[in-house]
Amino acid sequence: MRMRALGVALAAGAAWACSGEVRQPTGPESVTLPLVASPAHHAGAAHNDRTHLSGEQEVFTPVAPGGPTPADSHAQGQAILQIAEDQQSFDYKLIAANIENITQAHIHCGSATVNGPIVVWLYPNPSATAALPGGAGRHDGVLAEGTISAGTPLHVRPTTNPNCPGGVATFADVLARIRSGDAYVNVHTNDGVAPTNTGPGDFPGGEIRGQFR
Repeated sequence: MRMRALGVALAAGAAWACSGEVRQPTGPESVTLPLVASPAHHAGAAHNDRTHLSGEQEVFTPVAPGGPTPADSHAQGQAILQIAEDQQSFDYKLIAANIENITQAHIHCGSATVNGPIVVWLYPNPSATAALPGGAGRHDGVLAEGTISAGTPLHVRPTTNPNCPGGVATFADVLARIRSGDAYVNVHTNDGVAPTNTGPGDFPGGEIRGQFR
């Protein structure tokens, strides 16, 4: 199954600067990524689902009022799924840009107002069980791509978390969550230096997020 070719138009980059504990980008103010509404779902036919990721979609409350939040980030992303005709697998491509120190990325179960549990790992790979170390540096472009398959160990992470009402047990449950809008893609960052949540490049709970619609 082939993925459609995806273009990413990136603004000219410049180095990120540090200012005290909170790092802000001195480079591009924005990145243009394709934002296309998902087509209608057709059972028994291959189709795409996609979502645009941004910091504004993160559900986050700073420890101190006025503290850094993912909404401060200029990072953006795009996640594209192509679901097979037999509904037993999907290919995925995850793009992220204007972002630093990515440690992990997943599909989570949950509505747009909650932080829900992981149900599929996308980065570093679908069988991963731990995040990568912090401090990886800047990333622009394709972060991860591959195939998630029903019946493959670890490709679905079952959950009974209350933020995923009804839970997830099977690949079919994952597809149902995506189609109902009760799933999202989250990209996590960490600079590897305590404390956390100091600004862009250091949001372990998630820096950019995109809800499936």
